Amino acid sequence: MKTGLFCNYENYHQDARRAIFEQVALVKQAENLGFEEAWVSEHHFNELNLSSSMLVLMAHLAGVTSTIQLGTAAVLLAFHNPVRVAEDIATLDNLCNGRLLFGVAKGGPFPQHNKHFATPIGESRIKMLEAMALIQKLLYETDVSFNGQYYQCDRLTIYPKPLQKSIPVYVASGGDDAIEFAAEHSFSLMGGPPFSLERLKNTVAKYRSFNSSGAENLMLARFFFVSQTNDEAVNEALPFIRQFSQKMKANATQIIQNSSNPHQKPFDRTNICFDEDYLLENSIIGDVETCRDRIKKFQDELNLGTLALKPSSFDLQKNLESLTRYNQEVRNYV
Repeated sequence: MKTGLFCNYENYHQDARRAIFEQVALVKQAENLGFEEAWVSEHHFNELNLSSSMLVLMAHLAGVTSTIQLGTAAVLLAFHNPVRVAEDIATLDNLCNGRLLFGVAKGGPFPQHNKHFATPIGESRIKMLEAMALIQKLLYETDVSFNGQYYQCDRLTIYPKPLQKSIPVYVASGGDDAIEFAAEHSFSLMGGPPFSLERLKNTVAKYRSFNSSGAENLMLARFFFVSQTNDEAVNEALPFIRQFSQKMKANATQIIQNSSNPHQKPFDRTNICFDEDYLLENSIIGDVETCRDRIKKFQDELNLGTLALKPSSFDLQKNLESLTRYNQEVRNYV
């Protein structure tokens, strides 16, 4: 199992420059500790997460790192022109000397995204899948012609081409059509912190029903903080978890209230959950023994390819110390 860092560029202190460069410091620390991957999320219109220009941030990371692989977690394809995404991804792969990992998602639950990028929530997944089909052609083929429901091109070739012969692709979705699409192309899977273990197990099982290999490359992101005692770890991480929970539950409530579907149901714990206690229970937060046990459980249930840790303190120094403790006292025992 590889160890990664999950990067949200949180603006805890209402200081954008500080937020950006504290995240860079965490990535550099992760590389120094021998972590294999760093994954950057995409968020928009959010005062707490400053990763709206994700690929620009990753281009900067490419210049200040040399060994750690850099992953998109994830490009919200429904909100972008796939031709431009293909050009940017190919350029970024060259900038980071072939260290790029390409994660994609439909995005949500963020109603402001769909509103201001003019994409109805019900169309997000199908646009993502169509965009990904076009991007794969543009990255590796020439004179590409494509006639989809949303995107078209005629004998188009993009430059540059990626440095890697095949950039690893990860799909973050629990939808049956997206899982089948990922399996058919032998793409890998990814799951975020609110994704329940039951949902992830079902996703992997569905994937393997279409493709017996590939699902073992699952990237799982989890909130993380390790300390000397469970109480210390929970007390340090709880304000972060609470802030995330409140924000995401407000977004989910807005979607349900504005939905034209009378059968729209609240998020539940067997699928995706933003409840504070659930997030704590399903995170890697605690003393060394607790963190080891929780990681072992995820490994046993999901056969992880990568565990991406999301440091969950508002204090940079404490997050740096927590990552170091993980490397010294947890990593070699799981």
